[in-house]
Amino acid sequence: MSKVNCKEVTIICEDGYKLAGSIFSPSGQIKGAVLIGPATGIKRQFYKPFAEFLAENDFAVLSYDNRGIGGSLHGDIKKHSASLQCWGLLDQPAAIAELMAQFPNTSYHLVGHSAGGQLFGLAHNAKALTSMFNFASSSGRLLNMKIRDQFKSHFFMNLFIPISNSVFGHTKSHWLGMGEPLPKAVAKQWQTWCNGGGYVKTAFGKTIDKHYFDELTFPTMWVNAVDDFIANDKNVQDMMSVSPNIQAKTLTLDPKDHGLKEIGHMKFFSRKASVLWDIPLEWLNSHA
Repeated sequence: MSKVNCKEVTIICEDGYKLAGSIFSPSGQIKGAVLIGPATGIKRQFYKPFAEFLAENDFAVLSYDNRGIGGSLHGDIKKHSASLQCWGLLDQPAAIAELMAQFPNTSYHLVGHSAGGQLFGLAHNAKALTSMFNFASSSGRLLNMKIRDQFKSHFFMNLFIPISNSVFGHTKSHWLGMGEPLPKAVAKQWQTWCNGGGYVKTAFGKTIDKHYFDELTFPTMWVNAVDDFIANDKNVQDMMSVSPNIQAKTLTLDPKDHGLKEIGHMKFFSRKASVLWDIPLEWLNSHA
């Protein structure tokens, strides 16, 4: 395995906003370059063990914090204007551009986690990607969940988010163990999109005038877990339908098949679940 070199970078978005990023690169020749698209409210440090694993296997990696999250939160979160769509329209394309600048003349891949693999069609330069591997990326549509799961989802989306936004000026999602606190507009848009169908599709022709979902044709792998009530099979298919021309494969994991107690929505990238990491590595090797 290659020795891993790590460094911090600042990613400049089209509107001048600065994002915090981390680069992981092998000391020798690279097979390709990978962007890790983070889940909603999840800091880039969460993906460090996985990024190091990819770098040890000769892939360069860039992870980053979306605006309003972690190292990319500047100022008072209550006054922050970040939204889900600007994560896709501004942050992810800036991260793709940074990946290409750091590692020219190679293949480029997105490993998306939840929102990180849901917003790719908003990036104007997504066509530069060779492939995409997603975990737990789905529409998150509440109506496609089992009844018992709809109750807790409705509580968070349709009660907790509006009350928290009203009282605190942002969503205290960390109170429920759901990552970092969220800027008001991020949580509000998340609520709206998950109450509709097709996630980001609900904003087409409304707040989103231009997108590239129907123009993208690169190969994609959509992986979910049987114990993830959010990214269930129906919601994965619902999200995939937004990109009708992509080459899509799916894989549903059962933790028991891999000697794990759980995978759920978050555990795939945990070091404890590293037994699963050969799955994305094989995908990347086959598309590098």
